[in-house]
Amino acid sequence: MASNAGKKLIQIDVSSDTVCPWCFVGKKNLEKAMEQNKDKFDFEVRWHPFFLNPNAPKEGIKKSDYYRMKFGPIQFEHATARMTEIFRGLGMEYDMSGLTGNTMDSHRLITLAGHQGYDKQSALVEELFQSYFCQGKFIGDRQVLLDAARKVGIEGAEELLQDSNKGVDEVKEELNKYSSGISGVPHFVINGKFQLSGGQPPNAFTRAFEVAAKDGAQ
Repeated sequence: MASNAGKKLIQIDVSSDTVCPWCFVGKKNLEKAMEQNKDKFDFEVRWHPFFLNPNAPKEGIKKSDYYRMKFGPIQFEHATARMTEIFRGLGMEYDMSGLTGNTMDSHRLITLAGHQGYDKQSALVEELFQSYFCQGKFIGDRQVLLDAARKVGIEGAEELLQDSNKGVDEVKEELNKYSSGISGVPHFVINGKFQLSGGQPPNAFTRAFEVAAKDGAQ
């Protein structure tokens, strides 16, 4: 596949959940790799839903209580310290305050954004990650979602969120198409073929771009 000025087009499908810290780390490292390789390749990044906890409550639960319950107090403290260190290495502060809960509404919004351009969709994903992981905001709060949508210029967000059923079937279709068989996120598929999982470093993405480009040239 070729794109502008003869550069190869690298298409990246990302399965992710909006309450997954490694998904945010993976996004940042992917973007570093894209920046480092922008003279060689053009990129198209598409975000797809995944639910770490499909049964999470819509009303939300205190983030620290939920993860302490899930992992146990010792592992919770270790995991929090590790993520804090990793986030600081990326120039961000990891915020464990606030609530966590069901992410369906955020995925409905991300799926809507995908119809308005993948750059807008990625910008929305960034805003949601920043809100949840760095500002202690609740991912299930309609106003938080609307603020993020308005900031990046997503149209129809209010109408979507007012109807709790709107867009749900499309999210489920996306889930079945792109995330079936995946055991964890983030999960990256490059040019429909080459797969990476987890918070990979930038050089892992660069290697995958190069392999995908060579494969496409054959």
